[in-house]
Amino acid sequence: MKYLLDTHTLIWSAQDTKKLSKKAKSIIIDSSNEIYVSTVSFWEIALKTSLNKFSFRDLDINDFPELSKKMGFKIIELDERVSITFHKLPKKENHKDPFDRMLIWQAIYNNFVLISKDNLMKKYREIGLNLIW
Repeated sequence: MKYLLDTHTLIWSAQDTKKLSKKAKSIIIDSSNEIYVSTVSFWEIALKTSLNKFSFRDLDINDFPELSKKMGFKIIELDERVSITFHKLPKKENHKDPFDRMLIWQAIYNNFVLISKDNLMKKYREIGLNLIW
């Protein structure tokens, strides 16, 4: 299976695996699964760190791309096809986070299962989001 990590899932995978659900952790460590990290998550980490919304102990945020690769994750770019079709993702009430919405669309567009604890994302199951936690 192909899975896309939500940003918090990536951070917890790198720093605090105790925060991952048992299901998420078992999927992430199963080498038969393809685990993807979006460049959108790197952008979110950088932006929220600059706004003091994220802070990392003993981890330089610049190391996230290389660390992701060392953990066996594949990096997926935000490409032109996903970007130009983003308008197809309907807006759901109380869910305006642009990073979440782009990760949702990348998962739907690429037929990935999104690994996220975010309950607001459940609203997108009706339009094709495969979501697990």
